This record gives sequence, C-alpha cells and structure tokens, in this order.
Amino acid sequence: MSEIQQIAQDAQTRIAAAQDLAGVEALRVEFLGKQGSVSALLKTLGKMSPEERQEKAPAIQSLRQQVADGLAQKKAALEEAELDARLANETLDLTLPAPSALRGSVHPVSQVMDEVAEIFADLGFAVATGPEIENDWHNFTALNMDESHPARAMHDTFYFPDEDSQGRKMLLRTHTSPVQIRAMQAQGAPIRIIAPGRVYRSDSDATHTPMFHQIEGLVVDEGTHLGHLKWTLETFFKAFFEREDITLRLRPSYFPFTEPSVEFDVGYANEGDRRVVGGHGDADGHDWMELGGSGVVNRRVLESAGLDADKYQGFAFGLGIDRLAMLKYGMNDLRAFFDGDGRWLSHYGFSHLDQPTLSAGVGAQNLGGKS
Repeated sequence: MSEIQQIAQDAQTRIAAAQDLAGVEALRVEFLGKQGSVSALLKTLGKMSPEERQEKAPAIQSLRQQVADGLAQKKAALEEAELDARLANETLDLTLPAPSALRGSVHPVSQVMDEVAEIFADLGFAVATGPEIENDWHNFTALNMDESHPARAMHDTFYFPDEDSQGRKMLLRTHTSPVQIRAMQAQGAPIRIIAPGRVYRSDSDATHTPMFHQIEGLVVDEGTHLGHLKWTLETFFKAFFEREDITLRLRPSYFPFTEPSVEFDVGYANEGDRRVVGGHGDADGHDWMELGGSGVVNRRVLESAGLDADKYQGFAFGLGIDRLAMLKYGMNDLRAFFDGDGRWLSHYGFSHLDQPTLSAGVGAQNLGGKS
C-alpha cells in the first residue's frame, strides 16, 4: 500500500471514530495543519521534477480534499446531534406564573396616538405615513409656501447639506403635511386620511421641543366645506376628552396651504395648576385655548398633488399629539416626554392592557403609576 493510500485509510477510520468536536479539530490539525501528514506530502511537490509532480500531484491534492470533506461532514453531523440533544433536554415551562409586577409601560405619546387613530378610524379615516427626511418641494413648495416664507429659514428648519437626485434641498420635515401631498399623488380623490408622526423644528422650552409629534387630517371630495371641518373637530374632541360639553371656536387666520384658514380653540377652566377642557370659553372661570390650525385646502395645493381643483375641494387640520397628552393627562412640561426618566414613565405610563376602544372608552383606565 502506498503512503497516500495508507494516510487516506487512516484518516477515514479515525474521522469516523471521532466522538466530539474537539476530536475532529485535533484530527484536522494532525492531517491538515502546518505540521500535518497531508501537508508534509504537499511540501514534497516543490522538490520533485516536473514529470514527477505531474504524476503525483493529483493524488496528493485528491487526498487533501478527501480528508477535508470527511472532517467537514463529521463536524456537521456532530453539531446536528448536539443541537438535537439540546432541543430534547431544554424546555420552557409556559405555565409559570406571571411576574408580580408588570415591567415597563406604554409612553403617553404612543397611548394618545392610539386613541386618536381609534376615533378617526370610526369616522372613516385611514392612517397614512411618509418619510421624516423630506425634500423642500414636498415640505414647502407643494404646500404653497414661497421661497421667502419664514418657515424655510435655517433658524426654524433642520437642513441637510446634501440634495436629492433632482437637486432639491433635504431636511427634517417640519410638519406631517408632506404626507398629505404624497397621499393625494398616490391615491387621488376622494381621500380621507390622518397623518401622525414625528416632526422637527428648531425650538426648545417648557412647551416646545426640537422633536415633537403631530397629527394632520385631510378630507378631499366633491362638495366638502368648512361646516364638515367644524363637525369633524367637535366630534373628535368630544370623543377624545370623553365629555359632551366641548365648545369649539373657529377664528380667521392665515396658512399658505388653506384658504380660508381658521385656528380652532376649545373652552377650558383652570383646576389648580391644571387646565381642564370643557365648558364655554366665555363663561365665568372659563377661557379659550388654541389647539391647532385648519382650513379649506388651497386649490394650488390640490393642483400640486395632481387633483382637479375645479371638481374637488377639501379641508385639512393639524394637532399636536404631545399637547393633547398634556391636556388630557395633566402633564405640565413637554420636555419630560423625552427625558427618559424612569420615575416619570412609571407614573405617567400606561398599562399595555389599556388598548383604547370606542366601546369601552378611549381614555386609559389604569395609568402605570396610578393603578
């Protein structure tokens, strides 16, 4: 028997007898390592004449491949057997009791977003989303904001140094209105959507943060008018604050993307250091609080989105999610929403079981720290 045949037979026998992965690795070093027997044969090729090398090299290379394949197959078989043994022995008892105290809670912003979406879903609105990194055409131009509009200024908007493939400036969106443009371009009309999400503006104090949450609504159809807007907002606030004595006031205003434009206020009263929404703003002890802007969609915006402005008209409105949460659940500093303080979150967070439903009430029954 030649040396090559002897090494091949020896390797085959010992690989088959290997009992564990450590044994397989030891055999790999013995045969294929730098000082291994197969490696030693490969080193002899350099001292052979071209004729001898042509004769013996194929057999030596074949031996090397045969040993390597055998080791790989044995290693795979042992690993599979080891995994089967672990799966057979390791178990998870799903009948273990739940922990005595729940860990974590739902952030107030997430809870309020769910509440708002639940209410508007009942009114026939779909949820639309869009990119937070926008171009200035969708964020400003398509919304009828000219180049000199103050909102475009660097001190209000976070711009990126790069441009998109069409040479448009890139920025962090300042509102969720670009979602309305994208939705109208994609779906056409009629359309009825809400667009919740994060928005960014260069501002920071007790009631403003550089990043906050906003929800905007859009309805476009034939014959839509300002009366539909007022009814929609009143219906929403009554459901959200879960009281019927909501009084809504519309004040003339100006927004580039709506004409006519109105700001909407709700009546409220002070109870200690907390504002409680409800009642008439002109009554004793009550006042008006501005909650957002709205109006009839400007025909230029409809045309930018590719809609027939002679056939369709609509209304749009915008609300701050964080401010709604502050009003409904008695929080007085917006910055605390983003501090990540575990004590604040445990007090104001909500149980994951408190899923808002219109049948059971959208308000959370158990706040995480108040249950």
